Amino acid sequence: MAQTSFGGTPVNTVGDLPQPGQTLPSFTLTAANLQDFGNSDVAGKRVIFNIFPSVDTPTCAQSVRRFNELASSLDNTVVYCISADLPFAQGRFCGSEGLSNVQNASSFRGGFGDAFGVLLNEGAFNGLLARAVVVADESGKVLHTELVADIASEPNYEAAVQALS
Repeated sequence: MAQTSFGGTPVNTVGDLPQPGQTLPSFTLTAANLQDFGNSDVAGKRVIFNIFPSVDTPTCAQSVRRFNELASSLDNTVVYCISADLPFAQGRFCGSEGLSNVQNASSFRGGFGDAFGVLLNEGAFNGLLARAVVVADESGKVLHTELVADIASEPNYEAAVQALS
């Protein structure tokens, strides 16, 4: 179990992020079209998983905007913005913001939070995902992970992109 904080109060996750050098855990996410996808669907692509509680919070929204900017200059890389929000809410946000360089993915079914160790199991956001970033190469090998120290803080965008160099 890992620990982050929310408003200065420590909160635990159900596990630990995969570590650099490991293979991505088996996962299932739900795309905007309500179809599930997983490891085989990202094979051969570099991926950045931008993981957060809800697109309807200011810091989460900012992370989607910032990764959208960065994604436009990344070759053979897909940036997935992942939350427990329904795909409809994620799509509404990205549509209203004109964000088209990132892909939305919902963890509302499929156990992604458990597989990646980011499901919060206490506190006000119990049942949502912690703010984290996981970067993997084309073969699914984890290159970089970050569990943000406080959910209200943004991730280290530069470290995530640098991991792909």
